[in-house]
Amino acid sequence: MLNVRVIPCLDVKDGRVVKGIRFANLADQGDPAALARRYERQGADEIVILDVSATADGRLARFETVGRVREEISIPLTVGGGVRTVEDGGALLQAGADRVSVNTAAVEQPELLAGLSSRFGAQCAVLALDAAQAPSNGCPSGFEVLTHSGRNRTGLDAAEWARRATEMGAGEILLTSFDRDGTRSGYDLALIGAIREAVSVPIVASGGGAHPGHMRAAVDAGADAVLAASIFHQGDWSIGRLKDRLQQLGVAVRR
Repeated sequence: MLNVRVIPCLDVKDGRVVKGIRFANLADQGDPAALARRYERQGADEIVILDVSATADGRLARFETVGRVREEISIPLTVGGGVRTVEDGGALLQAGADRVSVNTAAVEQPELLAGLSSRFGAQCAVLALDAAQAPSNGCPSGFEVLTHSGRNRTGLDAAEWARRATEMGAGEILLTSFDRDGTRSGYDLALIGAIREAVSVPIVASGGGAHPGHMRAAVDAGADAVLAASIFHQGDWSIGRLKDRLQQLGVAVRR
């Protein structure tokens, strides 16, 4: 395994960073450009911006926000929110993104992943897979795919969808546990394990991480990178201190 990446996530609504629990009760956390700059200086390996209202509003993630963040950082930037066409993906890349993340539109039109991968390369096509426990509805993995920022249950098995998406061209999976999001109760290790068994592409674990022990467990379960939000926004951990602790726990991190 390559060195584990530590990635802060900026959930953005109306040009401001927000954070809630299970995608609801969103509270303001600050300016995205200022936070991105701070996190790069602390040692972040990448930044993820997710425009959490773009799909519901029927629009693409705001170019102005992407451009402002891009001006402040030199590390890789993944952007998601409202992407419905290959041209949308290209517009975000032109605005400053290095990778484009898709969730709802990929479920509705899986050929979008093939188009993004073919046009821009698999490394630019990220599947944002939001999943929740579904032990009794026919999903063999025990996890169901959610779309529309967690509002819609699809009936799709998360592991099977991950497998299909990578076959279509997704080069990475941003895997978020809806059940754990914002709870600080630890990543869903069973979910990570189920997706790891299904795919060989990198997995970014998201949802529930509160401290380095949680992150070490996610890596042991199969994650290649760990993503978190509130613990950085609210100052519980700086990225440098968190990486130091991960190294003490035996996790090889990027420096």
